[in-house]
Amino acid sequence: MQNNPNDWTISDLERIAEHYQIQIRQAKGSHVYFTFPTGVTLSVPAKRPIKAIYIKTFLGLLELQESS
Repeated sequence: MQNNPNDWTISDLERIAEHYQIQIRQAKGSHVYFTFPTGVTLSVPAKRPIKAIYIKTFLGLLELQESS
């Protein structure tokens, strides 16, 4: 993901989130919310493909979680 932050889907992020026990919530709207154990919530538009900035942010928060 770090080497190629393009062309990822919400289902890809959901699989990773489940592996790392990150809470996933999808409201009625077009966004999926990922709540990390640190308490930080990331809102990601559910369109395909997801923009690279969301992937980079997700990875950054995942790294913070692992270092805690």
